[in-house]
Amino acid sequence: MARVAPRSWLRLPRRTARLRLTLLYTGMFLGLGTALIVGTYLLSSSSDSIQAEAVAVPGPNGTKVFEGPAPPGFEKVVGSRALIKGIVASGVSQQHSADIRRLLGTSWALLVVTAIASALLGWFASGRVLRPLRQMTDTARTISAGNLSRRLALTGPDDEFKRLGDTLDDLLARLEASFEAQRRFVANASHELRTPLTVERTLLQVALADPNASEATLRATCQEILACGEDHERLLESLLTLASSERGLIHREALDLSRLAQHVLLTPRPDIQRNRLELSTNLEPAPLAGDPALIERLVANLVDNAVRYNHPDGQIEVRTSAANGHAVLSVANTGPVVRQEETDRIFEPFQRLGGGRAARADGHHGLGLSIVRAIAVAHGAEVTARPQPAGGLAVTVSFARREGPAEAQSP
Repeated sequence: MARVAPRSWLRLPRRTARLRLTLLYTGMFLGLGTALIVGTYLLSSSSDSIQAEAVAVPGPNGTKVFEGPAPPGFEKVVGSRALIKGIVASGVSQQHSADIRRLLGTSWALLVVTAIASALLGWFASGRVLRPLRQMTDTARTISAGNLSRRLALTGPDDEFKRLGDTLDDLLARLEASFEAQRRFVANASHELRTPLTVERTLLQVALADPNASEATLRATCQEILACGEDHERLLESLLTLASSERGLIHREALDLSRLAQHVLLTPRPDIQRNRLELSTNLEPAPLAGDPALIERLVANLVDNAVRYNHPDGQIEVRTSAANGHAVLSVANTGPVVRQEETDRIFEPFQRLGGGRAARADGHHGLGLSIVRAIAVAHGAEVTARPQPAGGLAVTVSFARREGPAEAQSP
């Protein structure tokens, strides 16, 4: 037997926010209206005995004259005061009960009518209030990973919806910048990873195509391929470090930034002696909580960057300190003049001074400072770069000190 689909008019409406607000408005109106009617009924019932006491008043000749509400056909009632009072009180009570019944019936009828009207008004009012939310929903549906330039751009009073729209616009702007940086990173990484493979293939093809290749020629080719492989390995290691830093910290432990900096500076760097660089240090205790391996890599990258981008007989200054609840590392060097507008670009992957993509002639790929920033962000630290007036760069990393035992942290 075929299954018959239910009719559309039998289906319950979706429980939208507009419907819930309308039901809430109507329910509150019915509750308050019911309370008002019940209060009116209780007040009217309590006044019944008071009216019955005042219906019989003695006349000027001792007769009992009926005044006030009375049953139809009565103008004067003469007789016993108790009898008259009882009859009149009974009539007044019946009349009062009839008035109360009519009042209640009329009130309930008016309440039903006004409740229906309030439901209609609540439906339209809630629709008008929720209109900005519908606009945000419709606009958000058109936004995708390839169209992050679209904004909600809500107008109107500075209410909760306007602030929500502005917050979402800021979020979309950050997402657009992040997606653009990711696309640029993937494009640059693909190019940098493809170049060593192309060089290796070319060397092998040339060596194999030479019919007169000697053992010395093949050995030289193998040495060049090994050098390319080492360069490729350094690039992959840098990319893995960058990816792990951006993923966040797995654990933290208490450490001293000055000891890590001292350990890094004890590592031999031939370029310091070759270029006759003067190294000055001021390593004050700077406790913090973090990943020792990553922070040591951060210090090493800053020192290597200060050595690499320096001129002969230049200077390098490394300082650590603790101030205002922060552990601070500062690495400054002399060297070429850096423009202020370049300080943000050099922290991007595969970017170096001099414009454009990182040059590979010296075996470096422009990932050092991008790794520094990723490690700093993972530790909740702030990185600032300030060009030196006479040339060179001063990079400062400020870590927030964490007291107490180290805690695991996930991204």
